[in-house]
Amino acid sequence: MLKFCRCIEVLVGLDINEDVMKEKMHMLSPLPGDYLQPSERSLTVILLQGSVVHKDPCMLGFDMITCIELIEHLEEKELEKFPEVVFGFMSPSMIIISTPNSEFNHLLSTVTSFRHPDHKFEWNRAQFQSWALDAAARYDYTVEFTGLGAPPPGKDVGFCTQIGVFVRNYLKNGEHAHFEKHQECVYKTVFKAVYPSLKDEKYLQNAVVSEVVWTAHMIAKKLLSYRNAMYGKHCDDSRETELASMSFHCFWRHLDYPLETDGDSKSTQPFINGSTAYVPLAKIFSFPKVNQLCGDLETLNKLITGKIALSSDGSTVLIDTEYENEEQENYQCV
Repeated sequence: MLKFCRCIEVLVGLDINEDVMKEKMHMLSPLPGDYLQPSERSLTVILLQGSVVHKDPCMLGFDMITCIELIEHLEEKELEKFPEVVFGFMSPSMIIISTPNSEFNHLLSTVTSFRHPDHKFEWNRAQFQSWALDAAARYDYTVEFTGLGAPPPGKDVGFCTQIGVFVRNYLKNGEHAHFEKHQECVYKTVFKAVYPSLKDEKYLQNAVVSEVVWTAHMIAKKLLSYRNAMYGKHCDDSRETELASMSFHCFWRHLDYPLETDGDSKSTQPFINGSTAYVPLAKIFSFPKVNQLCGDLETLNKLITGKIALSSDGSTVLIDTEYENEEQENYQCV
């Protein structure tokens, strides 16, 4: 579920068991909807195979590390190395560690010893808090304790799962730069997915072109409907000239957004001439979605040039109204 958090840009999973990761890694791949509607943020998801007690420079620079039901699977020597690697070497701003609370076990009908056959130990609250406070003191972190799974009323055994939330007390500097340059990677990359993002110009261009085409066709349809309602499907030259030069206050009332303002000039107003609708980019740019995607008219023009039919000066989108007319006729026949 972490991939749906908008604040996360790089999400890395580490496990000693490569086969387990390969069974589930397809669930982390982008879905078709991610390509149809790319996110504004970038997101890269990576799965690595390796041990948490080995130092690898690819694990430097993260803001948060979570170790969910991990430490109880470590051998004694591995557990001794764990704080040095996670707190001392990786040293993220926040570390979240969860582990079973052995005091809760007698309330679980299926548990006779440990909750999992691979567990090397299971701590009570005092043991976990003693270990956590020692690690926090050694590596300059503050720790708070919480948990999941409240006990039944009257049972003073603590949470089913106990959690330590560690927050670093100091600001990071470039102390790992030398290590990162000279240390070889020890983890194996099992999976990597880069999600479509509007920060990638390819996906941004696709989104802008799609939005501009939709907006231009929507304006052309409304304009065509207005013309046909006012003058009939076939206008003579004088009617075309009148329609092209008239104020579009009446027309824009048929659109939900944006309305024409008194400051709008004729050069920003769409019109039909013959079988072509002319929709100025300035008018399209005034629509919120297009404005948000591009930021300025220059960027808008750059992204759609060569992808959409434009006037010779590149200031206007050209729409063939013959297709729009046919579509309206088919709709009326139905």
